Amino acid sequence: MSDGRHTVVVGGGLAGITAALALADAGVRVTLLEGRPRLGGLAFSFRRGDLTVDNGQHVYLRCCTAYRWFLDRIGGAALAPLQNRLDVPVVDVARPAGRRLGRLRRDALPVPLHLGRSLATYPHLSLAERARVGRAALALKGLDLADPALDAQDFGSWLTAHGQSARAVEALWDLVGVATLNAVAGEASLALAAMVFKTGLLSDPGAADIGWAHVPLGDLHDGLARRALDSAGVRTEVRTRVTSLSPEGDGRWSVRVPGETLTADAVVLAVPQGETHDLLPAGALDDPGRLKEIGTAPILNVHVVYDRKVLDAPFLAALGTPVQWVFDRTDASGLCEGQYLALSQSTAQDEIDTPVAALRARYLPELERLLPRARGAEVRDFFVTRERHATFAPAPGVGRLRPGARTEAPGLYLAGAWTATGWPATMESAVRSGVNAADAALGALGRPRPHRLFAFEEAA
Repeated sequence: MSDGRHTVVVGGGLAGITAALALADAGVRVTLLEGRPRLGGLAFSFRRGDLTVDNGQHVYLRCCTAYRWFLDRIGGAALAPLQNRLDVPVVDVARPAGRRLGRLRRDALPVPLHLGRSLATYPHLSLAERARVGRAALALKGLDLADPALDAQDFGSWLTAHGQSARAVEALWDLVGVATLNAVAGEASLALAAMVFKTGLLSDPGAADIGWAHVPLGDLHDGLARRALDSAGVRTEVRTRVTSLSPEGDGRWSVRVPGETLTADAVVLAVPQGETHDLLPAGALDDPGRLKEIGTAPILNVHVVYDRKVLDAPFLAALGTPVQWVFDRTDASGLCEGQYLALSQSTAQDEIDTPVAALRARYLPELERLLPRARGAEVRDFFVTRERHATFAPAPGVGRLRPGARTEAPGLYLAGAWTATGWPATMESAVRSGVNAADAALGALGRPRPHRLFAFEEAA
């Protein structure tokens, strides 16, 4: 039951949805405002003819305990299952001998032995490179993630100092890092890179097992999420953009939208850093200009529909080609005949504005190199989706720019994957930020933490 306290959550992405659910579960009356016509933020779906298309491929790992909690909370865990055991096919098409398949997979052994056999037999590195990778991994495991000096260093320089060749960076470290950080090693904060590798590969044998939605993302982050919000008693308003917010003299807040002013005891701002900067009242942060220093990085997604099946695996990673990761989205999209592949291209600064025709001319031949059965297949559709500001840029020094959930303005809290969660810009970071903001707001409102909200912390 609500005690009459009212909180407004601005932004209906994963961070805002999480904050709204957490607050409502604690008995707070919540209004969620989203400017778009749907929930889900940058992890959404849309219709293209008979297909339901995700704007981009999103995956999570077993170590993403907050996002797994989120899936449970909205009733979607069965629709986005995890692998039983990490297994990533890695195809190299640049070797003189031609196309070569390797695999990154784990065994049922303790860390770090769980990856020992995979590394020992990984064909894309020499024996000496594999040995040096093992030594670097042990050095990485020894880093203290609480050391602020790590944030000022770049991961690429650290790898070079620890004996990693350019080939090892390409075939292993960037294979993982580009997909999780949206930056190559030389442009990524050592703190964030170390967090990814320590948590995902060096913490628990199953930490890096991969999960992904077997249905359109909109079914989860809009459909099921909205149903959960409704059941929790949250008032959800889409197509409702907040124009300003300001503190009132009695400690409450005025939140203005076209045609209405809402009064709230607390406000959670769960929108991108630029929009947050523009909405913040004076004095809310010591240095609000820091938000504008947090850069962004794009992701390009290339979508190809073939008249026949050309890929047997659910996904693969690629080397020796501009193609990074390829996912089979046939069943999730509703395609009844042929195969629909989605290419997820991170660090896409050089291609994000490239015309579709030029991208088609580049990527279709590359897919034929990568997937021999594509050479005789008819391309029935080819299109791209572009997220120019898909993530915050995880550059060295970004850690000092990321604010926490609390602001200097009583009753005003921040959420978003770009806030200080310790994680890169992932769905996990977004959910954790929503929990952080809700926790801070509940403390100020004198409401107890719902135990089930923080159950994921015990599983971490």
